[in-house]
Amino acid sequence: MTASPRLERIVEITASELNERLGEALALYVTAMNYPPATVEQRAPMWLAHMMREDWRCVVALGEQDELVGIGYGYRGANGQWWHEQVRRGLMQVSPPAVVDSWLTDYFELTELHVLPRAQGRGLGEDLLRRLLEGVRSSCVLLSTPEGPSKAWKLYRRVGFEDVLRHYQFTGDPRPFAVLGRKLPV
Repeated sequence: MTASPRLERIVEITASELNERLGEALALYVTAMNYPPATVEQRAPMWLAHMMREDWRCVVALGEQDELVGIGYGYRGANGQWWHEQVRRGLMQVSPPAVVDSWLTDYFELTELHVLPRAQGRGLGEDLLRRLLEGVRSSCVLLSTPEGPSKAWKLYRRVGFEDVLRHYQFTGDPRPFAVLGRKLPV
């Protein structure tokens, strides 16, 4: 039995284009992460704020009917941003200042990367990731992901991400996370 061919196409979209499809994008996020539907209300303002950050970019995978089946976005990380400050605090506890600065001085924060469960397992996540990072001007890319075995972990390892910070608890979330990074370009 042969696998059906992948029909999705990946395109880069603007902030205004994502804003027009924000409800659909957040529904994809909630489904891919298996979060409660109410999560959308909490995440929408955050995604809107992210769209205004320096070097923000977004790629989406569109299905046969132009529906969103995957999304990835990120931006240039900087002092004062919540995630940056959380990661700096965690890294300062386990690494010398030179190592902290080597990761946090010039990086692209891979903020979101999600594929609907029905479209997983065919390389779409990797294609989204590679397309998102094409032409990024930062020296490295950083992301955080929950600890534990997952398809996301397999993807990040396959693409060459290394451990930057492990078993870290972000403020307001009881789960342990890993911060992973790699030099650019991919």
